[in-house]
Amino acid sequence: MFGVGSMKIREFLFEQDYEEVRMLWESSGPGIQLSPSDTPQEIQKKLQRDPDLFLVAECDGRIIGTVFGGFDGRRGIVYHLAVLQSERRSGIGRSLMVEIENRLRSKGCRKYYLLVTKNNEAALEFYDSFGAEVMDLYVLGKVIQ
Repeated sequence: MFGVGSMKIREFLFEQDYEEVRMLWESSGPGIQLSPSDTPQEIQKKLQRDPDLFLVAECDGRIIGTVFGGFDGRRGIVYHLAVLQSERRSGIGRSLMVEIENRLRSKGCRKYYLLVTKNNEAALEFYDSFGAEVMDLYVLGKVIQ
């Protein structure tokens, strides 16, 4: 567990945390785009692969931030960095990113990707401060069923 002041960063616990985390994502604004991949069943599948890469920031028993990542053995990816609006610009997002980077690094990850919506200037600025660069490429996706 990682702590800054009264805030602690810990691993996500599905039964205890899912509803509160989902509400945080839903209230985070247009930067967090929820999809069928965020249903309880899909999150449980995700936790079977990388439970140590799904983190929450907690203060006084309340979840105030979250981030989760994945690592496929070659590249990493970071999803759903979210901080309660009332707690933004207080270092919580930065602490979550430092911790997820450390965990990815410990797995041998040398590079990770982030998905940011084009109109999310605040997120682009934030990630730029971490040394992330906008890449000149298209992101493609396909739903398979």
